[in-house]
Amino acid sequence: MSSPNQPVPFTADDYRARMARAAESAAEAGLAGVLVASGPDLVHLTGYRPVNTERLTLLVLRAGEDPVLVVPTLEAPDAEQGVGSPALTLRDWTDGKDPYAVAAPLLDADGRFGISDNAWAMHLLGLQQFLPGTSYVSLTEALPMLRAVKDAAELERLAAAGAAADATYEEILKVRFSGRKETDVAADLAALLKRFGHSQVDFTVVGSGPNGANPHHEAGDRTIERGDMVVLDFGGLKHGYGSDTSRTVHVGEPTAEEQRVHDIVREAQEAGCRAVRPGIACQEIDRAARAVITEFGYGERFIHRTGHGIGVTTHEPPYMIEGEEQLLVPGMCFSVEPGIYLPGRFGVRIEDIVTVTEDGGRRLNTTARELAIVE
Repeated sequence: MSSPNQPVPFTADDYRARMARAAESAAEAGLAGVLVASGPDLVHLTGYRPVNTERLTLLVLRAGEDPVLVVPTLEAPDAEQGVGSPALTLRDWTDGKDPYAVAAPLLDADGRFGISDNAWAMHLLGLQQFLPGTSYVSLTEALPMLRAVKDAAELERLAAAGAAADATYEEILKVRFSGRKETDVAADLAALLKRFGHSQVDFTVVGSGPNGANPHHEAGDRTIERGDMVVLDFGGLKHGYGSDTSRTVHVGEPTAEEQRVHDIVREAQEAGCRAVRPGIACQEIDRAARAVITEFGYGERFIHRTGHGIGVTTHEPPYMIEGEEQLLVPGMCFSVEPGIYLPGRFGVRIEDIVTVTEDGGRRLNTTARELAIVE
């Protein structure tokens, strides 16, 4: 049994299965194996989240071989406590020794390996120096589906994170906007995300008036005024999985143009969500949303992709963008977040996280998408 406050715990068998799938996928892609440095890939595959330092921590996965985690000796006790550790063999190395001498025998001296995108350059170069016959390709390029398809327990965590973000939005509508700085509202959002169970807040975008025309505007000292459109985009991690939602509100009554632009974005977002179903390419989600905005003459003001994947990080593959031909499959989770940005004036963005089901898509965010009026 589980609840939003206590999800089903992952087990060593869960991590063993993930590592086996990764190794098999690598072999099918013609790779000798997968090398995973500290970061989200390691968390997903083993449940172990070490401090990311200059000391080498490296998971080596090869089809037909037991998984091996190379760790600094001083961090070995923590690694042994990880939920996935029973599915691993640990190889430690001591300060003053060459960590690549420990890692190298685990690799094919002439093999081509997938390596996690966030591996430090010094570690990759160290491996290459020790094994000059090896070559490497990023995991995003080689195995873009590595973390893309979520199982039931992961979906439960994503749904709980989405519900917490929704609760945050419902509460932020009750606070005063006018006469306060963007940073004040951003602080409210962060506090609410924590209140509703987030362990980590990744971003709290508050773009008021002309600042809303910058999709990644960081909340600043601008005082929010009556008559402002305000873009809110916020999220982080709950139970180790991400939330990310956007809504646009207005301080006082909007003008006819502001309402019209918001309605267009809402229609585009609806079109993107309706397009979600197994078997279509990721780019079709972008096309569906972008077609609406283009039809109304704002195509050049939609300046970013329609969506991105989400899981143990708030941004990860797959990406909903023209040219991405990866097919949607049940269990994928990603954002659908079209926007219109009018420089010097205002912006509008509406975003939900959507998961692919057996016959369509299901939103993990359910708050109202109409233009909310705040004080």
